[in-house]
Amino acid sequence: MSDEIKELKEKLFSGRKNGYDRFDSTEQAAMEAYCDGYKSFLDKGKTERLCAVETIRLAEEKGYKPYVRGMEVSSGDKVYLCNRGKSVMLAHIGKKSLAEGAQIAAAHIDSPRLDLKPNPLYEESELAYFKTHYYGGLRKYQWVTIPLELRGVIALKDGTTAAVNIGAEEGDPKLVITDLLPHLGQEQSKKPLAEAVPGETLNLLLGSRPIGDEDDTGRVKLAVMKLLNEKYGITEDDFTSAELEAVPAAGACDIGLDRSLIGAYGHDDRVCGYAALKALLDLEETPEKTAVCVLADKEEIGSDGVTGMQSAAFDTFMEDLCAAQDVPVRVCFEKSFCLSADVTAAYDPDYAEVYEKRNAAFVNYGIGLCKYTGARGKSGASDADAETVAYVRRLFDDAGVIWQIAELGKVDAGGGGTVAMYMANRNITTLDAGVPVLSMHAPFETVAKLDCWETYKGMKAVYEAKN
Repeated sequence: MSDEIKELKEKLFSGRKNGYDRFDSTEQAAMEAYCDGYKSFLDKGKTERLCAVETIRLAEEKGYKPYVRGMEVSSGDKVYLCNRGKSVMLAHIGKKSLAEGAQIAAAHIDSPRLDLKPNPLYEESELAYFKTHYYGGLRKYQWVTIPLELRGVIALKDGTTAAVNIGAEEGDPKLVITDLLPHLGQEQSKKPLAEAVPGETLNLLLGSRPIGDEDDTGRVKLAVMKLLNEKYGITEDDFTSAELEAVPAAGACDIGLDRSLIGAYGHDDRVCGYAALKALLDLEETPEKTAVCVLADKEEIGSDGVTGMQSAAFDTFMEDLCAAQDVPVRVCFEKSFCLSADVTAAYDPDYAEVYEKRNAAFVNYGIGLCKYTGARGKSGASDADAETVAYVRRLFDDAGVIWQIAELGKVDAGGGGTVAMYMANRNITTLDAGVPVLSMHAPFETVAKLDCWETYKGMKAVYEAKN
């Protein structure tokens, strides 16, 4: 190949390379420290409520104050608002008026899980169980025979709440969903994966030791209820006003002999949520435009409800901030930019048939930009315009962020959505971007440390943008 042709190829062809071929090795220690913090965040935030608690703790350490409607806000102020304990909005007030817009990163902190039904406790054949209702797009067969913990709250009629934690502490008992043994599972094995484990069989095994006389009924259920009453002061009727979630009991850990990956429950979408939060908290100077981080709930079931991205809670928060500067919120929104920070599917060579390799996200190739998500004919996508993608390319290149462009699998293979369309519907310029994930929505997902780090850098570049 002549030097002229080689130079022409370098000039005109995409320079897509493995991130480690472009990675600044001086960042290695910072990347590892960042990922250690992220793993800690995951272990402390197994549910959206726990994520909100940890978010507030980290924010207050960095000088963020609870926002109270009507309070004055000035350039440099740092405020947050927690929406019903399950989503959080934070703002670092910028040098410019909100009439010039805000720089927003929006992620979600809910993940697929198993919720307890309102009347969950029962006994069958002298075994006690909790009945569950799965939340989000999970694959049911993946949730059997793995250790689970139970987290959440029980709201009592007197106005108090009991925080439930079963299985998270060292020495705690774990819960499990049993499965059929292969010796008797011939018929089950013939079923499609989606049908092999019916939702109504995702029942948590709680105990087997009875109390009372042998002629009594419901003895194991009573024994379990007695333990719960002694620990939390509850009765069976209190499950009616409870939010209890069964989540994997495994902690976040390094994956691979080279420790280049992180395995954990809840990467979708806490890996982007943490990046958006940490980048905001790490701003060393007052940004030009107000920097806003939104950590929303309910994305996995459509972003509905008072804590989801479709709620007016975000609009109200921004209206209040704008009112303090005598700026109509609609004026702010039309000048704002939002990075809809959600994960994308990482190319998995074991399942290559569902990916279109030229447009797939790869592990260790950096934060994945998604011009559109949706399903098949882009259903449920905001579909960012060319100018928006060019804007983000410039921001990332100027900040030395390693990035890639990607779609979520083959056109007719399926698809998925994010909160992007709900931000775009508010007349906010929006683009999807996030970390590529292997085994997305599984109880144990895998991401690359390099991609986590580059996503953090990308979020910081958005917040620090001058225009």
